[in-house]
Amino acid sequence: MITAPDLIVAVGPALFEVVVTGKGDSEVRDVFLADPQEPATGHPGDLVLGLGLRDAEDAVEFVERCAAGNASGVVLRTTLARDPAVVSAAERWLLTLVALQPSVAWAHVVWLLRGVLDRAAAPDSPVAGDAGVHQELFALADAARAIVDAPVTIEDNQSRVLAYSSGQDFTDPARVSTIVGRRVPPEVVAHFRARGVFRRLARSSEPFLVPEGPNGIRPRLIVPVRAGGEWLGSIWAVVNGPVSDEVMAELSNAASVLALHLLRLRAQADVARRSAIDRLRTVLRQFSPDNPLDVRLPPRPWRVVALSSPEGYDVPQQLDLWESTGRRHGWSDPHLADLDGTVLAVVTDTEGPGSWPWLAKLVADHAKGSIAAAGGPARGPADLPSSRAEAVELLGLVRRGVAPGPVLRVEEAWHVLTVHRAVLSLDVNKMDGPLATLLRHDIQHDTGFVETLQAWLEYPGQPQRAARELHLHTNTLRHRMKRIGEIAALDLSDPLERLALQLQIAAVRTEH
Repeated sequence: MITAPDLIVAVGPALFEVVVTGKGDSEVRDVFLADPQEPATGHPGDLVLGLGLRDAEDAVEFVERCAAGNASGVVLRTTLARDPAVVSAAERWLLTLVALQPSVAWAHVVWLLRGVLDRAAAPDSPVAGDAGVHQELFALADAARAIVDAPVTIEDNQSRVLAYSSGQDFTDPARVSTIVGRRVPPEVVAHFRARGVFRRLARSSEPFLVPEGPNGIRPRLIVPVRAGGEWLGSIWAVVNGPVSDEVMAELSNAASVLALHLLRLRAQADVARRSAIDRLRTVLRQFSPDNPLDVRLPPRPWRVVALSSPEGYDVPQQLDLWESTGRRHGWSDPHLADLDGTVLAVVTDTEGPGSWPWLAKLVADHAKGSIAAAGGPARGPADLPSSRAEAVELLGLVRRGVAPGPVLRVEEAWHVLTVHRAVLSLDVNKMDGPLATLLRHDIQHDTGFVETLQAWLEYPGQPQRAARELHLHTNTLRHRMKRIGEIAALDLSDPLERLALQLQIAAVRTEH
């Protein structure tokens, strides 16, 4: 399911702005281009585009009709969408209202949004996914090559090659390396950065020429690709020298078309990511034998890992951080999701990127201040929720300092978990037995007998070590233990009584 605000966030702020956020559970199923002369506003669940509305009065009436027809949202031109009367009507009907920049054609909006919705409806289908957009990018690269009569590549704003034209034979070594590696080589990036190319790309919309450089780098004609002021990518052509103004103008027009394709590609990738996260959340929350496993996971056995980042990051930021960190260190398809305020990863128990040994080393070596707590092995989908519960429980214990970190498996902390679960079942408000007597004595006389008893129990048969923990002389410790025996009826020779006392002390310490 994708809502109108989610759809707009996926496309990005270059073309759209959410003015009013309506009902949070209103799914967008299609896009409907409304005719102002007709009363129809599409089907329930449509995102309705308000074409040809004359003024705010028309827009208010249009919003009311869309709300009555159970539309998921309305898209209007910016001037109408920000009119106070229109905003008030959208708020009154709890209808999502979206502002569209005046420079964008309605046909382009329909093409862009329907492409994203198709991706949301069939996230694993290459026909509905980004394969078609990539093919169109290669066609655009060939069209740009025909305009400038030179080899062309299309890159995103991270210097990653998205498409290239045919006829790359007559180019330079830097261009060959770029196409083969699908990314501009670092030494070439450094050359263009020194020339101020990326600074200019980030600020300007005008095409510009970069002269030849060292190691056979030929001149480049570079065309920034922008939408609504946002820099999305660029067109790079290997030329022999300056080109005419007519060619510059045609390339700028091609860049405008390319901007829509890059927006759609980015939005589809974002929708695919959201869909994958939602499906993984469902599997981790509760397994149902009636529903097939709708998530592509690596070979089993799996293990769920609860992840924590340094303070200062909210959960969505933590999810982004772990995804980028994983990809940067070789995990090409991270299986990550946030559930109930915790970032979770599904890893394998084998070796290599995406495995528990790899993730443990990554956290220990590169993710300072982070924690990775792993639940038990999951040999099938039905085991994933229990592995997730163990991981989250273990993460909480590491955070509180009860269990060691920053990397820990449940197999290494089974005893800590066992005691923790037993302690949680105890009600400290109904404490009875000798510990309750000692607690009252400590409160009334400002003594530390419970702390003394705890050290004695933690180091059985080792009074010297227990005394060191309390910073006492051994004789002083023995004297206190004698006094404890006088205050409360204890039988420390009984193993069950020792265990019960330790659990009660742990419960009191946890409560405080």
